[in-house]
Amino acid sequence: MPSSIQKDPTRADNWKSLSIEQMTDQDVLAMPDSEYMSDLQLAYFRRKLSQLKADMLANAGETTEHLREDTVVVPDPADRATIEEEHALELRTRDRERKLLKKIEQAIARIDAGDYGYCEETGEVIGVGRLMARPTASLSLEAQQRRELKQKMFGD
Repeated sequence: MPSSIQKDPTRADNWKSLSIEQMTDQDVLAMPDSEYMSDLQLAYFRRKLSQLKADMLANAGETTEHLREDTVVVPDPADRATIEEEHALELRTRDRERKLLKKIEQAIARIDAGDYGYCEETGEVIGVGRLMARPTASLSLEAQQRRELKQKMFGD
């Protein structure tokens, strides 16, 4: 499993002495390839996904409160249109986050099943760097590129 990411040699053995809560992305990136998707890495990604999920759920609650606060009747049509446009944008954002929440839950299920970190289509290693950038990734970079090319050529 060769890695194309530059590993920080000063952090090479940090992962052996740090707890999950103390580990940073750089510490996980510096781990040797032999530790790929070890119990420690799986626990790290589970924590990362759980934190992302908690943050998104907190934001969703704020959106509900924000929309409730802004329901006052505004007589000026321009102001009313601005408020409605802001609400529409906020609702679109929350819809995208709802879809991401589903992907987060699927990623946590893959951790539980022991499939996390491996491509769903090819079984190849996804890579720690890609998982850091997108913890919900279920395809290797090559498989994702093939899928996007097919979608571009043939539509959804």
